[in-house]
Amino acid sequence: MLLKQMNKVFIQTYGCQMNVADSDEMFAHLAARGAVLTDKLDEADTVLINTCTVRDHAEHRAVSFLGRLAAWKKEKPGRVIIFAGCAAQRLGSALQKKYPFLDILSGAKNIEHFSDTLDKSGLFGTPSAAGALPAPGLTGYVTIMRGCNFACTYCIVPSVRGPIKCLPVQDILQEVARKTAAGAKEIMLLGQTVNAYEDGAVSFADLLNRVSEVPGVERVRFTSPHPIYFTPAFLNAVKANPKIARHVHLPVQSGSTKVLQEMKRGYTRELFLEKIRALKACGFNISTDIIVGFPTETEDDFHQTLTLVDEVQFFIAYCYKYSPRQGTPAAQMKLLPENVLEERLDILLNKVRGLSDAAYQKQVGSVQEVLMETEDKGRSSENFWVKTKQKHPVGSLVRTTIERADGTLLFARD
Repeated sequence: MLLKQMNKVFIQTYGCQMNVADSDEMFAHLAARGAVLTDKLDEADTVLINTCTVRDHAEHRAVSFLGRLAAWKKEKPGRVIIFAGCAAQRLGSALQKKYPFLDILSGAKNIEHFSDTLDKSGLFGTPSAAGALPAPGLTGYVTIMRGCNFACTYCIVPSVRGPIKCLPVQDILQEVARKTAAGAKEIMLLGQTVNAYEDGAVSFADLLNRVSEVPGVERVRFTSPHPIYFTPAFLNAVKANPKIARHVHLPVQSGSTKVLQEMKRGYTRELFLEKIRALKACGFNISTDIIVGFPTETEDDFHQTLTLVDEVQFFIAYCYKYSPRQGTPAAQMKLLPENVLEERLDILLNKVRGLSDAAYQKQVGSVQEVLMETEDKGRSSENFWVKTKQKHPVGSLVRTTIERADGTLLFARD
């Protein structure tokens, strides 16, 4: 049954910013076939579920939502359900056997062929000129690479995303130009190991500079990088280019070299700290992810994580208990007792809880360049939230001095 040309699509996205960008990319193919977005499930003709499988919880939420759509589909003949992304890649055809009302299964490795998938389904019309796409908002998310060449023992991503594949630089610049033409002022470059980007002679540092030169771009951010790919060329690019934001989210996962090696992270504690010192020398504000209770983590290993947190003084640290993922090498290891994980997480959270407050307090008296996200609130290059006294146009850059801090908010003197 071919859907009517003007069908309404409801999108449910789980997971990271890269999944948000993937959802936008998939919707573009639906829009080319006459689709429009709706935020009301009841009036939708098509539901696109874009999934995450990094943790069990995210995958379970997506599958549970799919199950609840059985009644939604029965209410109106011809409704279509698309289950896409990383969980679709991992679960595969078994999902359609369990949920026979699912129309289209499209894994994360298939996103570049999503248009072909729609055509083969016979449920959508022939693509025509690009349809109306939603405005990107102040920040435009642009995927520059997919996949990961690492094989961290706890991580499912390489198996569902595949090895690194960098997008052509011209395609990236065209997408950046499209985002800025639609109103974006800040560009967020996305990739599993985003700073490993390379397209022929174009390095990640080169790409940052070229993106910043696109008319309309006021600031460039990126996520998620890997420590080993922070090169002298990158540092030199940052020093010469104020449009590159001075904030980086750099997951460390553990402060113990032994655990990092058992995780196959590809760096040591010492190398990580070396990279942090180089980034801070360029003015970077650092946030991170930390896993507690990896199966081989001893009390001494955990203590090393605590001392690393003390040494680095992260701006923000997102802390998680280790969660085994089926199909990963670490899933075969004996788990630590749950009470040990809970105790270590509580200790770590108590340590990092005050980091953000302290980081904000240190900014009092500093001069910040704020990209306004509302008339009186925006974010600085270092990713601090700043409230101004006066009202300013949304999307404008305001240079101002900070007079005080309250929790995780800076107040400008302007």
